[in-house]
Amino acid sequence: MNKIFLATALVLATAPATAGEVNIQRDLPSVTVPAGEGNVVIERIQDTGNQIVGEWARTSRNCPNFCVQPMIPAPGVTPIGELEMLGFLQDPDVVVVDSRVPDHHASGTIPGAISIPYNEAADRLDELGCELDFDGFDCNEATTVALFCNGNWCGQSPTAIRRMIKAGYPADRIHYYRGGMQAWRLLGLTVTGG
Repeated sequence: MNKIFLATALVLATAPATAGEVNIQRDLPSVTVPAGEGNVVIERIQDTGNQIVGEWARTSRNCPNFCVQPMIPAPGVTPIGELEMLGFLQDPDVVVVDSRVPDHHASGTIPGAISIPYNEAADRLDELGCELDFDGFDCNEATTVALFCNGNWCGQSPTAIRRMIKAGYPADRIHYYRGGMQAWRLLGLTVTGG
């Protein structure tokens, strides 16, 4: 839990001096995070008339497959919100994972997130600090990770999380951003790609 407080403190410590009309928090207009091709400034859309349209505006999807996901997808996993996610994006010791299928990732993602699709997560633990051994993976040195997918109704990251834990990843090093891309877009936060 201290990692979450540290991550939130990092966000607050990097707040620029000036503020726009639509801030992340009262004194936090934006956050700069490292991403694949340099730094990206994450801020909210400044147009107060902006609205979500298209797929992201849909409130109802068939269940199954699109059932409301639990806040904690597996015992020991820590749920997080946007402020904690922003802190993790600035923390070089945390890997933020977009666990959606590749075409969803390509259509737009949280800046700084890497793509590890949910159906590949348990086989790619070596990218998250685990060592491949004869019995599978040794995850004693596993990295802290934060996973997300499309939103509260999306089962991709919960599935990835459960598969990772079954493959030996420590649940206490996994954080789950349940709101995913729908909540990120709802708040008008910066999206890269797509």
